[in-house]
Amino acid sequence: MAYAAIVGTGIYAPERVVPNSEYNLKYGIDVDTFLRESRNIYQRHLMSEDQATSDLIVPAAEQAMKVAGIQADDLDLIIVSTDTPDYLSPSTASVVQYRLQARKAGCFDLNSACAGFVTALDVGTKYLESDSRYRHILVVGAYGMSKYLNWDDYKIATLFADGAGAVVLKAVNEGPHILNTVLYADGQYHDYMGIYAGGTRTPISETAVAQKQHLLNFAKKIPLETNPTHWPRMAHTLLDRIQRPLSDVKLFFFTQINIGSIRQTMEKLGVAERLSHNIMDRYGYTGSACIPMALADAAAQHKLKKGDLVMLLTSGGGMSMAATALEWAYDT
Repeated sequence: MAYAAIVGTGIYAPERVVPNSEYNLKYGIDVDTFLRESRNIYQRHLMSEDQATSDLIVPAAEQAMKVAGIQADDLDLIIVSTDTPDYLSPSTASVVQYRLQARKAGCFDLNSACAGFVTALDVGTKYLESDSRYRHILVVGAYGMSKYLNWDDYKIATLFADGAGAVVLKAVNEGPHILNTVLYADGQYHDYMGIYAGGTRTPISETAVAQKQHLLNFAKKIPLETNPTHWPRMAHTLLDRIQRPLSDVKLFFFTQINIGSIRQTMEKLGVAERLSHNIMDRYGYTGSACIPMALADAAAQHKLKKGDLVMLLTSGGGMSMAATALEWAYDT
């Protein structure tokens, strides 16, 4: 039986760095204190006017392939997880496939909001496990949400950022690999947060634009206890499935929007907060990109060793959630 292993990671954030102090000046109020103390956000990276989501993906993908020791022609499939695509149609993955010159690779986009990367990782894993024609798959999480922000709403606009993270999945017959994934959704929250104009429900129109429906909107509040309730539950589900104790987990990677939810989850699990690898202090909130960006960041800091048990816990609009347990496949 074939397994899927992460053999390379890559990260890219746009050149423009925006510290909290810039927002203090922009809005004429102290947003910095709240962002640092309640969200653990000190700065973020924002894309330029002429950049698109694919521009963030390509350098992250090239870095991941370099680490994995492969070329673009070695890729059999490209999966891009994003809810901020270059176009409504065609897929951003097709842009990436062309720009990488990955001539042998099929490609498609996947949208599960901020839970998208882990969902895409599961899809890629199942391709490698079930079809021997697939050997290398590029899985990407990418976020260009700054293009969809309502800058009049400082409570939302100051949280979000842009970036991309990528991993190369390889089919292996033995050794460390991706162990198990659990998906969860609660569709009653589909109209709570999102970008609600541009699809068939609400096409772009003068009215939609006037009402700012083409921009990110937190229409209702998802209960604050949602993540600290479901993340521990999903973690224990994974541990039960793989028959491993919680004490075996070396690092946790969470959706990076709320440090409070992460701390509550770690407390409920009864594990030290230091085992959560966080990047929102430097990169802000990067949605579906935050997990692969955090993986690449941890690898760059040599915090991951071959065989380490790692847990990924994510949530996103819809509401969608995804969690994965994996063994790290190489020393960093």
